[in-house]
Amino acid sequence: MAQKLYPPRQVKLMVGMLSTDSRLFDQAQAQMVKLWGPIDCSSEIIPFTFTRYYNKAMGEGLLRKFVSFSNLIMPPDIARIKHESNALEMMIDQSPDGLALGVKRAINLDPGYLNSSKLVLVTTKDYSHRLYIGDNMYAEATLHYCDDKWHSWPYTYPDFASGAYFDFLNAARDKFIEARVEVNLHK
Repeated sequence: MAQKLYPPRQVKLMVGMLSTDSRLFDQAQAQMVKLWGPIDCSSEIIPFTFTRYYNKAMGEGLLRKFVSFSNLIMPPDIARIKHESNALEMMIDQSPDGLALGVKRAINLDPGYLNSSKLVLVTTKDYSHRLYIGDNMYAEATLHYCDDKWHSWPYTYPDFASGAYFDFLNAARDKFIEARVEVNLHK
C-alpha cells in the first residue's frame, strides 16, 4: 500500500523589519503591498536591544516592526519572497532616505510565515538547524505554538525567544485562523 501524501497548506506571510529610521518601514510597507497584497496586521515599533549583531552595518538605536499580509501563500513561495525582499532592501538602501542614514545597510527585511502551530523564518545562511528549501535559501522553525502559547527552541533568536513579539504573533495567528475558516466556508 502506498503511503498517503499530504500536500502543503497555505500559510500566512509576515515580515520583520529593522532600521534606525521608522520612515523606512513606511517605504518598505508601500512596496511590499505592491508585491504581496494588503497588510492585515502590524506591530508597534519596538526598540531592538536584544543583540548588537546588526549595529556595525546598520547603526545604533535599531527599531523593529512586523507586518503580516491578508493573502495566504504556499510554503514553497517563501524562497522567491526572500529574494524579492532582498531586492527591496537594496532599493531602499539606495533611496535618498536610505543613503541619508550613512550606513552600509539602511533596512533589514526578514520574511517568514506562520500557521497555527509554528513560525518559520527564511535566511540566506545555512546552519545546523536550518533546512535548504531551494533557490539558495534556508528555513528554520523559529517558534512553535502549543498549550495556547509560543515556545522557543534552543537555537531561537534571543529577540524571538524573549516574548517581545508574541502580541503581534498572536494577532497574526488569529488572522490566519480566520482566513482558513473563510476558505473552508467557501469550498
